[in-house]
Amino acid sequence: MLFLQVILNGIVLGSLYACIAVGFSLVWGVLNVINLMHGSFIVLGSYLAWGAYNGLGMAPWTTLLIAAPLGFALGYAIQRGVLNRVIAAPVLVTLTLTFGLDLMLNNAMLVGFRADYRRLILEPALGSLSVGGLVVPVDRLVATAFALILTVALYLILRQSRAGRAIVAVRMDRDAARLMGVDVPSIYATAFGLGAAMAACAGVLLAMIFPISPIASGSYLGKAFVVCVLGGLGSVPGAVVGGLFLGTVESFGSLAFGPEHAVTLSFSLLILFLIFRPQGLMGKRGYE
Repeated sequence: MLFLQVILNGIVLGSLYACIAVGFSLVWGVLNVINLMHGSFIVLGSYLAWGAYNGLGMAPWTTLLIAAPLGFALGYAIQRGVLNRVIAAPVLVTLTLTFGLDLMLNNAMLVGFRADYRRLILEPALGSLSVGGLVVPVDRLVATAFALILTVALYLILRQSRAGRAIVAVRMDRDAARLMGVDVPSIYATAFGLGAAMAACAGVLLAMIFPISPIASGSYLGKAFVVCVLGGLGSVPGAVVGGLFLGTVESFGSLAFGPEHAVTLSFSLLILFLIFRPQGLMGKRGYE
């Protein structure tokens, strides 16, 4: 029963990791931009959920309807107005630029919200669900369900919508896509907007479970980076597999070594994959 409980905890945690990482993977795979603002976008979504609940009484899952368009608009504006000016520059330039923008955004949140941890406490509490001896908090179950729904929604957008197919085309061959009439700068901004929207929505879901603080952005960014490497860059299913794999490994690792070693275990996996399987578990060209 303990084994099954650890597996269940890993699936719940891994689903949230997948939702954290899929937007990061999208931006990195399409634009070749390592978006260091991703963790701050997640924290911003958490503060949005906290403010909407305490100020307006909106449930976090309802706040997703606000977080998604706001995150998309912010990401689209940043890409179109700032990053697009240096998109053809070496990756170190865009890395430095997103690092600087992240410092500005993170410090703005520190000024506005302070570094104190806040909690979104639902009233009444959702409680726990027990089935056959397995116990899972309902708030985590709800967050997991919405994380999977959002990830599947992004997958369907990339597969079935006109904009999604254009993103795939640009990811696979930018010059050929431009010759076929695709507005590449607009597609870049759309992809970055989708990544920011997913990050904001992930932050809303994480606010239901974890404390909120601007200093948590680095941890979320690190998780996204590890999941992308494990699952394979440029693959939405890969982000899901990588997230579930990391969540399960961390769950068993916490049982064996203690939860304080979860970060060490994550980055040990990152190093091993970079050495022995740099393409990840499901890495491939384009989005499938």
